[in-house]
Amino acid sequence: MQTAYISHPLCLKHDMGTHHPECPARLHAIEDQLIASGLFGYLQHHQAPEASREQLLRVHTADYLDRIIAAAPQQGLVALDGDTLMNPFSYPAALRAAGAVVMGVDLVLAGEVENAFCNIRPPGHHAERSKAMGFCIFNNVAVGAAHALAVRGLDRVAIVDFDVHHGNGTEDIFAADPRVILCSTFQHPFYPYSGAESTSANLVNVPLKAGSGGVEFRVAVTEHWMPALEKFKPELVMISAGFDAHREDDMSSLALLEADYAWVTARIKEMASRHANRRIVSVLEGGYELHALGRSATAHIKELSGL
Repeated sequence: MQTAYISHPLCLKHDMGTHHPECPARLHAIEDQLIASGLFGYLQHHQAPEASREQLLRVHTADYLDRIIAAAPQQGLVALDGDTLMNPFSYPAALRAAGAVVMGVDLVLAGEVENAFCNIRPPGHHAERSKAMGFCIFNNVAVGAAHALAVRGLDRVAIVDFDVHHGNGTEDIFAADPRVILCSTFQHPFYPYSGAESTSANLVNVPLKAGSGGVEFRVAVTEHWMPALEKFKPELVMISAGFDAHREDDMSSLALLEADYAWVTARIKEMASRHANRRIVSVLEGGYELHALGRSATAHIKELSGL
């Protein structure tokens, strides 16, 4: 069965300024590397629909959605926080980014594909229930997980997050929700300065010190994530796939390599095969050194696809 590749041209039009690290070229870097590797043509391609208000309201407040709509500019840039901005295309791009994950969930749960990768922006895992931050407007992975629970009838969804930054938004939305387990690794102390003190039973947060590399990351996954996931037995696995913990990415001080992303993807696939009928939806989060991003995402997608 194929891997679905879901994106939308509007995700390229969201632009927060010439020198902003979360730039349209990120999507091109992944696609170019997929083409160069020969993988691109073997994926099942889909254009993302818009997420509906109903889908967004499962994880965001109505007041927040209304504030985002009101803030959307007709021209120029509007700041939602110190590093999250909107241009005239940002709101429709954010709708497509969240909608891509809903589509991925539907395709996977319908058995049309084994798994899906959403090459989308803006990213999402910092967006809280009523707050934009960290380049994120809507929490894309949370929208997809909530859709799986509310509409597709699942009882247990796992979210694994290997972005270098803690997914504070995903935690804000799902902390103490027994239907969702959130497993994450992240550099600490580091933006957004959260996660290390979390105590909810459904959170498996593993802070990593600056300078940590593949050895420390693999220990975190093997000794912390996997036992919790095996006990939880998810029916669907979702991935917040941030590639900014790469050694070449100056956004952080961790030192992962493409081989580490391939390794963790293989471990997730093995676990999903045992419990989730192999069903995985992966969602792009961070990754800002373009060459490293392209190589890392391609290693991840290659492992997902089994090609």
